[in-house]
Amino acid sequence: SSVVLQGAEFPFYRAFLKSVAIQIRYLRSMAREMPDGKDRLRARIALAFAALSLPAPASALRGATRNLAEELDRQILADGGHISRNPMVVLEILADLLPLRQTYANQAETPPQALIGAIDRMLPALRFFRHQDGSLARFNGMGATIHDRIATILRHDDTAGAPLLHAPHSGYERLSMGGTTVIADTGPPPPVDVSNAAHASCLAFELSSGRQHYIVNAGIDTYGAAEFRPLARATAAHSTATINDTSSARFSHSLRVNDLLGSPLIGGPQHVQCKRTDQKGVQGFIARHDGYVPRFGFLHERELKLSANGNVLAGRDRFQRPGNAAIRNNGRDFVTVRFHV
Repeated sequence: SSVVLQGAEFPFYRAFLKSVAIQIRYLRSMAREMPDGKDRLRARIALAFAALSLPAPASALRGATRNLAEELDRQILADGGHISRNPMVVLEILADLLPLRQTYANQAETPPQALIGAIDRMLPALRFFRHQDGSLARFNGMGATIHDRIATILRHDDTAGAPLLHAPHSGYERLSMGGTTVIADTGPPPPVDVSNAAHASCLAFELSSGRQHYIVNAGIDTYGAAEFRPLARATAAHSTATINDTSSARFSHSLRVNDLLGSPLIGGPQHVQCKRTDQKGVQGFIARHDGYVPRFGFLHERELKLSANGNVLAGRDRFQRPGNAAIRNNGRDFVTVRFHV
């Protein structure tokens, strides 16, 4: 506001503050009714900014701080991911929380512990999703990376250690040996209310070596035509396997639901099991999902192992009947394994 109001005449100054006050009152009344997810959290962040920056009673700041803390505790997972499982949301929320933390300090107010804890968890999570060239893995709503934005945020990361290899609450695994990085989706879909950008990408992975990407997912083109985005969310747009070119999850096309939630992901894997298989000199995991069981009666299992120097990535895909029942060739079901290069 100092940029906008510097040298402004009083009528404009008064009109500006009146407009801000109207918007704050509207946001305060609507925040609790907003759909679940990042927009509701960003509304709580905005209200905390307003309570800190504008003349307001102490009770307004206490209420805004309490509501923000509750939303952070609910939406930011224990490993620093967001309930939507979207790496882009981690980036966007951090871009709001870091200046908010500084605003609390500037006003000599104590930030809520939930804010401090969320930042401390989310900074390592952001590095978890990051390839060595600085771009984020393309899962669940992530598309092209704005590198300068990530670099600016990571300047606030005091740990500067090696990224975590296991994000069990977010549902991802990372293999990193030598100059090679593998990031894989090993989790179930997010809750329906926050799945409007989620992908049918279970067991997909990306592979990079140094600053070069070799195997990737399609990612969402946020600047392109909206009608093509559902194609990028389909299983075939990811480096994983499909049965009969069918996605492992479905997308709602109900107009009533879409008006409220967008196009949520429904009917995906209900159970996803994952186990690390790290051994001396080798990192790896085995993961399995049941997304194809209802329609085709198959479990999909993927095993990946990365050698000590990062020069060899070995993988195996298995399709099994639940309970290891016998598989008979019916001449109809076929498997396609894609690696988007």
